[in-house]
Amino acid sequence: MGAAVALVVAAAVAAAWTGWSWYSAAHDDNAAFARTRDTVLAAGEQAVQNMNTLDHAHLSAGLAVWEQSTTGDLHSQLVQGRADFEKQVQQAQTVSTAKVLSGAVTDLDDRTGKADVMVALQITVQAPKSKPAVKESRLLGEMTRTSAGWKLSALGDAPMGDSASTAADPTAAPTADPTATAGH
Repeated sequence: MGAAVALVVAAAVAAAWTGWSWYSAAHDDNAAFARTRDTVLAAGEQAVQNMNTLDHAHLSAGLAVWEQSTTGDLHSQLVQGRADFEKQVQQAQTVSTAKVLSGAVTDLDDRTGKADVMVALQITVQAPKSKPAVKESRLLGEMTRTSAGWKLSALGDAPMGDSASTAADPTAAPTADPTATAGH
C-alpha cells in the first residue's frame, strides 16, 4: 500500500512539474521573441519574393501584390512611379519569378516594430525570344510592423564578395529597369 501511495504522489508531482514547465515555456519572453522572429522572417521572405516576381501579362495584379507587401517610403515610391513602370514592363514584356533560397532576420526590435532581413533568391527573367536569365541575388530588407502585419519598408542589394566594404543602401527602391533581375 505504501508503494502505491508513493507512486500516486510521484505521478502527481511529475504531472504538476510537466504542467508548470509547459506553462512557463509557453509564456516565456524568449519564446514570444522567437515567434515574432519567425513571423518577421516569413513575412520578409514573402515580401522580397513578391518584389522580384512580376509578369507583364498580369501586371496590374503583380503590382497590387507589390503594394500590398510594402509600407512607408518604399510603398510611396511604388505608387508614385507605377504608371511609368507599367509602360516599361509592357514594352519589355518580361516575366520575372523568384524563389527564396534562404533568409534570416539580422535585427529585430519588437518594441519599435522594426526588423532587418537578408534574403537569398534565385531570380529568373524571361524576355521574349530569349533564353531565361537566371541569377542568384542577396537582398537586404527593412520590415516595419503595421496594423496589417509586417511589411517591407526598404529593399536593397546586399554586399557580395569583396564589395562588403561598400554597404548597400537598404532604403533604395527596387530598380525600375524591367529587364533587370533585382527588384523584379
